[in-house]
Amino acid sequence: MGRFFFASLAPSGYTLLMNPQQPLTPVSVVVPAYNTAASLSACVQSLLAQTHPNFEIILVDDGSTDETPDIIAKLAAAESRIIPVYAEHRGVAHAFNTGISRASHPYIARMDADDVCHPDRLSLQAQALDQRPEIGLVASCIEFGGDRELCAGYAHHVDWTNSVLSPQDIALSRFIDLPFANPAVMFRAALIELHGAARQGDFPEDYEMWLRWMDHGVQMLKLPQKLVVWNDPPTRLTRNDDRYAPTAFSRVKALYLSRWLNKRGISSVNIFGAGRFTRRQADLLLEHGISIESYIDIDPKKIGNIIAGRPVISPQQLPAPGERFVVSYVSNRGARELITQRLSNLGYQHGVNFIMAG
Repeated sequence: MGRFFFASLAPSGYTLLMNPQQPLTPVSVVVPAYNTAASLSACVQSLLAQTHPNFEIILVDDGSTDETPDIIAKLAAAESRIIPVYAEHRGVAHAFNTGISRASHPYIARMDADDVCHPDRLSLQAQALDQRPEIGLVASCIEFGGDRELCAGYAHHVDWTNSVLSPQDIALSRFIDLPFANPAVMFRAALIELHGAARQGDFPEDYEMWLRWMDHGVQMLKLPQKLVVWNDPPTRLTRNDDRYAPTAFSRVKALYLSRWLNKRGISSVNIFGAGRFTRRQADLLLEHGISIESYIDIDPKKIGNIIAGRPVISPQQLPAPGERFVVSYVSNRGARELITQRLSNLGYQHGVNFIMAG
């Protein structure tokens, strides 16, 4: 695989400013792999083509039943930078943590065996961490590698993540969904000791880990270049594992959103949207001690009604900013922007008087 494969991903608008007296910090790339015989070689070749001068690749076989272990063994025999690890099948979180335990460098990059990356990925991300000591994790924009017509929902999600770049925007967007792709991140290895690695449970391990880190104050940045091709095969975990089901996302989101609210002294909220889906999302906050004062809606048929013992009001009935806090779970296409504009027109500030969670 040559550089021509990545022609559409060529970085722009970001110049490497490497000082020859201060080389880039070394990187350990952790690649969990389970039955990925069809894609693993391409993934590894894209890593071996990296311009970063000092990195290792830790390939963790998660108890595969196909040819993945043999492929790992052959790749490692041909390349000294590859460290093969063979583990029993216990899931991606265990495989990722196993790989981290074998890492020897200060920066750790995550990569999925289904994906490929641009040759400058490791260099650009390591440079960003070298130059920004306040940043704990740096991601990059991604190129969607699936069929945009057949997988329009995933493609739209990719477009959304690519629009969220700054630490502030990432922090404020994290309750909508994970605002970056897991295989496109690099972080400081020291953060594992401080805030813990991936946890096993009935939840998406990546979303929980990054929410936990942000809950501890870790700042995260995204580079504007599309440095990873995020493929969408039928076997991807987000399509097949119950831990990635919408209800699992909602539960972990409610936990960390409640913590975020509590840290700001907010114990009661007003929910924008009075539909069933929104109410189910909001009810999860009740399990963490957050009460609901009212629902806010623009449907005149709902305004004035009492639903689940709470009044439904219009946005115009909201009091002045500072007296109420609004959480919006409405996720229809374009609704987020419309609600943000309505609340902003009333003087409400994102992250101060309201937060988007859907």
